[in-house]
Amino acid sequence: MSGHGAPTISSDGTGLKVTVVASLWHTEIMNGLIGGARRALQAANVEITEVRIAGSFELPVVAKAALENGADAVVALGVIIRGGTPHFEYVSAAATDGLTRVAIETGKPVGFGVLTVDDEQQALDRAGLPGSKEDKGVEAAEAAVATALVLKQLKS
Repeated sequence: MSGHGAPTISSDGTGLKVTVVASLWHTEIMNGLIGGARRALQAANVEITEVRIAGSFELPVVAKAALENGADAVVALGVIIRGGTPHFEYVSAAATDGLTRVAIETGKPVGFGVLTVDDEQQALDRAGLPGSKEDKGVEAAEAAVATALVLKQLKS
């Protein structure tokens, strides 16, 4: 698993506003990712807003809107499973590149919790569900809060 060697991040984000932007596709997997993000954000004492959107392709535009309208950070959650057409590459690249651009343009963090996998089992293994090997929802939320705190510290 790619999670081997991952850092343990624990941050007190009291006063931060974080928006979770999550795709509607792959309900079971998304529920696991959202649950993990929610647990991590609650543990960090942040104000949480959750927004559900059509799919991973739409993550960048909604993440940007959330950041421009008061969020200190966004946790972007989605699942893109490879199929038999090039669609996987297009959507994966658009979501990844778009979220990176949003973070750079706004100067605010976007926790990347978009699973780009070959099959459903790989997504289930990363969704933070019972039996999962990893919890990418937790990881994305912790990274977003930690980065928001570093950026806040750099402005001081």
